[in-house]
Amino acid sequence: METYAQALLYAIPVFMVLLAIEIGYGYFVKDQKHKVMDSVSSISSGFTNIIKDTLGLGVALVTYPFLLEHLAVFQMEATWSVWLSAFVVVDFAGYWNHRLSHKINFFWNQHVVHHSSEEFNLACALRQPISNLIGYFPLLLIPAAVLGVPNEVMAILLPVHLFAQFWYHTQHIGKMGWAEYIIVTPSQHRVHHAINPEYIDKNLGQIFCI
Repeated sequence: METYAQALLYAIPVFMVLLAIEIGYGYFVKDQKHKVMDSVSSISSGFTNIIKDTLGLGVALVTYPFLLEHLAVFQMEATWSVWLSAFVVVDFAGYWNHRLSHKINFFWNQHVVHHSSEEFNLACALRQPISNLIGYFPLLLIPAAVLGVPNEVMAILLPVHLFAQFWYHTQHIGKMGWAEYIIVTPSQHRVHHAINPEYIDKNLGQIFCI
């Protein structure tokens, strides 16, 4: 949690700058994707969620260090291959976390906050629930714990993975060619946020879409 809080201190100014650039670009090209009150609501939601996380106002059912201590079969060094493999594992866990949030009503009642905006823009990415006070995500990292992925690696990758989901909440980036077959892009995530019946619960990936 301490590492996450420190990462937030660096990420928040970057998010705000990118948000200002998006608003400025929309104004410049006369295609504004922000409505004042909607964006204010999204940003307020993001900041209250950040305050909740930095104050530790939540309970984890189990922590990754606990799983690592009790389940690790191997001991891994933090080599580049471990970092890369761990990132894929985190993304796979993130996919299932996202899928559960869409398929199970209890979790959807929290996640729906993120989908509640009538606009799709970078501010929408900050619209997160503050009611998720019980965390179960480390349970999805059991494979990493069994393999012995160091806690130091996970502590850095988890916020990096989360922050890497910010950029594709925009309408100003079109289709991205071959990247559409590998990573989640803005066009894919626009589909994910759409309310058309044929698009509901589609594109649940977070970084990779393979």
